[in-house]
Amino acid sequence: MPTVASEVAPAPVVLDGRIAGAGTAHGTRLVVGRWLRSPLGGFADVMVEHPDGTRVLLAPRSDVADLVTRLYTFDAVHVVPVDVVADASSRTWTVVAGPLRARLTIGARTPVGALLRLVPPLVVRARATAGLVDALAGALVPGVHTRGRGRDGSSQVYAARDQHALVALDARWGDRSLGDLRRVEPPVRFGFSSVPAAPAVTAVQVTIDAPP
Repeated sequence: MPTVASEVAPAPVVLDGRIAGAGTAHGTRLVVGRWLRSPLGGFADVMVEHPDGTRVLLAPRSDVADLVTRLYTFDAVHVVPVDVVADASSRTWTVVAGPLRARLTIGARTPVGALLRLVPPLVVRARATAGLVDALAGALVPGVHTRGRGRDGSSQVYAARDQHALVALDARWGDRSLGDLRRVEPPVRFGFSSVPAAPAVTAVQVTIDAPP
């Protein structure tokens, strides 16, 4: 009898970590990803949007750059050493990524973070409730969505679990200071969703399906 090969859908890509979003007095907006678990291992990446709208990705390796550019749109991609060191005692992230040097100070849990901690993780991650969670997220935090499609058409679901405010930022791009911490305004334009306008660090699990 002839053998019929069965097609097995590729397993989703799951990333687990934290995303920090911050604006600066200079007008530069930063999105720092600190991924503790992923198919590529632990890594960090930084998305930068300059005041003129130029979008830059700073990625530590070509495989990370390939994954991120599958999903988001950039005007320039630089593969450079990217290190994000979290210090629990000082509640800071120290970011060194190519021309960027930044120190982010983390404050108290936000009201959104308090609500997230009340929602069972299985409800946040479930496909059946993804639409409801997305609608609630958009109502609570304008501009933020928890599901959408990447640049390559792949489906993405963001399951947020907690959130803390960012309360201070000291950042430089090369030899230029980016100024004090500001709201993320205008919103960043990397993909289907923005980070919250109020600077924050959000604990999140991202599930990425294969493109159609």
